[in-house]
Amino acid sequence: MPPSHGFDLRTERDLPEAGCTARLYIHEKTGVELMSLICDDENKVFGASFRTPPSNSTGIAHILEHSVLCGSRKYPVKAPFVEMLKSSLHTFLNAMTYGDKTVYPVGSANLQDFYNLVDVYLDAVFHPRLTPDILKQEGWHYELDKPDGPLIYKGVVFNEMKGAYSSPENRVRRQSQRTLYPDTTYGIDSGGDPAEIPNLTFEAFKRFHERLYHPSNAKFFFYGNDDPEKRLEILDAVLSEFSRITIDSTVALQPQFKAPRRFNQSLPASAAEGAKQARITVNWMLDEVSSMEAQLSLAFLSSILIETPASPLRKALIDSRLGLDLTGTGLDTTLRQMQFGAGLKGIAMVDANKVEALILTTLERLADVGLDPATVEAAEFRLRESNTGFFPRGVNIMLRALSFWNYDRDPFAPLAWREPLEGINARLANGERIFETLIREQLLENPHRTTVLFTPDPGLSRREAEEERTKLDAAHAAMSAADLKRIIEDTSALKLKQETPDTSAALATLPRLRLSDLPKTQPPIPIEIGELVGVKYLTHDLPTNGIIYLDIGFDLRALPPALLPYAGIFRAALLETGAGDMDMVRLSQRIGRSTGGISAGSLTSAVVGENATAAWLFLRGKAVPEKGEELTEILADGGTFSEKT
Repeated sequence: MPPSHGFDLRTERDLPEAGCTARLYIHEKTGVELMSLICDDENKVFGASFRTPPSNSTGIAHILEHSVLCGSRKYPVKAPFVEMLKSSLHTFLNAMTYGDKTVYPVGSANLQDFYNLVDVYLDAVFHPRLTPDILKQEGWHYELDKPDGPLIYKGVVFNEMKGAYSSPENRVRRQSQRTLYPDTTYGIDSGGDPAEIPNLTFEAFKRFHERLYHPSNAKFFFYGNDDPEKRLEILDAVLSEFSRITIDSTVALQPQFKAPRRFNQSLPASAAEGAKQARITVNWMLDEVSSMEAQLSLAFLSSILIETPASPLRKALIDSRLGLDLTGTGLDTTLRQMQFGAGLKGIAMVDANKVEALILTTLERLADVGLDPATVEAAEFRLRESNTGFFPRGVNIMLRALSFWNYDRDPFAPLAWREPLEGINARLANGERIFETLIREQLLENPHRTTVLFTPDPGLSRREAEEERTKLDAAHAAMSAADLKRIIEDTSALKLKQETPDTSAALATLPRLRLSDLPKTQPPIPIEIGELVGVKYLTHDLPTNGIIYLDIGFDLRALPPALLPYAGIFRAALLETGAGDMDMVRLSQRIGRSTGGISAGSLTSAVVGENATAAWLFLRGKAVPEKGEELTEILADGGTFSEKT
């Protein structure tokens, strides 16, 4: 097939798991890769992704992500995305910085709005207005009001990361990761360490964009029911002014440790919080995966071990009463070499070795005795459902594709999960101990392990503030009178620029929707009302990828008023203390084996047109059709809850 709009089609295949026809293109002039997914979803998504591994913790990738959203060549507005938020029909409008990539996704169900947003995004990433003032605003700058006043740091990302570093949970996650990857980009903070951010210069900032925000380092993504040829036309019009260059943005592999390592770190703490403020994490760097079956197997293992209250590793840690809750726990699939961790917070210092020993002995026991593979069915359900919650399904699909695509592996593999899943199920049916072997090989026998003890330090925050103050005072003392005058003037000028509104001419450059771009009607939600054994039911025939969603409502007005305050406790206890003849573990296993989850919720509302209120308790469940009867049986067993407890 000859190139279309400069794009050469390399691969085309059906992806029934995503309900799409998938095409992978290469733009001949620039080398940019494009994944184009064609499907019936009206919630269209576009994304631009750049591989951006930083070499230090100045937060350069994070600051640049903020900065490209501060106006561009075509749209010279201070905050075009804020303006678009006011007038767009977007369903997603954001950007994200990871340890090795920066992603700019956008979504809209309105076609013209979608094209408008794509145009703004493309101009933003390739032609941002990167000025020293933008770095000062989004990154960091000195602020001074008078020559003898205190010199301080200011900046959007600087302030954001100061807040992040004040969170113990955030520090645990970041510092645990750093111990595993001391020689690669994952061992530094792409978000920015507040102590390092002021080392970022404008020259380095500008070079980072020029080197990495080039089409030859970009990956584009389209998803939805828009015209697939129009996608190529839009991109080629933007890419035509660029030429292919060689960019080395490869994410290096971390050499494996020869033996486990131990670390002690300090955490901010309050002297008033009690003695049990320490935390401990045990962390593993896993082998780089080469297939989707390997990645799925590790994801299933993590789910089996820690995801639910009945998961054996989670339950062992909680039941030990050595700590208050889990911390630093789970599988991180966003890294080239994934990591897995488990830990406890709220422990006594003297119990740290007990927690580490408990994690290892529990894994040893599970590898020997075996695991219940029923959790695989729950994981399979989540893959089939692909429930993205509040953001478009296409964003989730793009991020899943990038888990392989960002490392030059097959981008379709994470989306075509049915065949590798069948392979896992076949191996399990043949009696293969997949997960026990993974525990043994990837965890117990893996020397690339770190144990990190986080010690509560009530004086840490004060000392860090003093160190910052000392650094600022030294900088102030080294400045001449002319330097101080310039900083005062720069402070005033930056504030004035921030407070000055955009001109009407600048705002007029932004694309706007016209009345003719808006549909006159919205498609109705199908509804059928029926009655069964005297109970009204509603049915909505919607595309759900073969998933049944069932809500059962109980009118709480049937309760005596004295019992209403206990409805919330009852709702929480329904799924946490068992039901019928099942304890909590067996109930959780049964729910995971046969359904996509069961939850309890409540609704209170005024009644429209009446001087009355309504209060309902809802049980919500979901399952594939062949498990629908089992779903209703589990919900019915919950009705015996009060008789068994």
